[in-house]
Amino acid sequence: MELSNNPQVQRWLAVALLVLIIILVGSIVIVPILSKGLELHETKENLAFSLKKYERILAGKNAIVSNIAAIKQQHEEQGYFNTQGTSALASAQMQEFIKQAIVQAGGQLSSTQVLPSMEDKEKFNRITVSVRMTGNIEVLRDVLYKLETATPLIVIEQLDIRPMRSIRNRITRQIEPSNSLNINFQAIGFMREQS
Repeated sequence: MELSNNPQVQRWLAVALLVLIIILVGSIVIVPILSKGLELHETKENLAFSLKKYERILAGKNAIVSNIAAIKQQHEEQGYFNTQGTSALASAQMQEFIKQAIVQAGGQLSSTQVLPSMEDKEKFNRITVSVRMTGNIEVLRDVLYKLETATPLIVIEQLDIRPMRSIRNRITRQIEPSNSLNINFQAIGFMREQS
């Protein structure tokens, strides 16, 4: 019996050949399509997850915007920034306030000088006044307290305190100690940059 002439063997060979062709076509065409489909499905799931995350963030946007507005309003109500129209007016107001604080505390104002205004990175103008005064330690304490609790905010920098020279009594020729101090400092206020 010859194998190639036997119809049953030929059928089995044809079926085996057909199965082999189907497997080859499946591995060349269908498997890449299925793997691409799975990859796209995974990408879709990742994008859906990101979308839900961004939707949650956007849902909280209104609350955040209202919180920012409330913080800005509270900040404005606290009055930390000078509200004068120009830095010249703001520095004049600061000089007058400093003068009043020194006089009320019982000290003596020697001089005030406005230093050039500096613009901060955050769009604020620094108004700096250099102050020279004399007084005892209680006067200094009262002045510093008054300035640092002031509204608008005043910050003290470069505080330099030196005792005044003692004076010799003309009658007794004794050196009398002095409680007076020479005091130099910079008072800094802030104002928003004018648009």
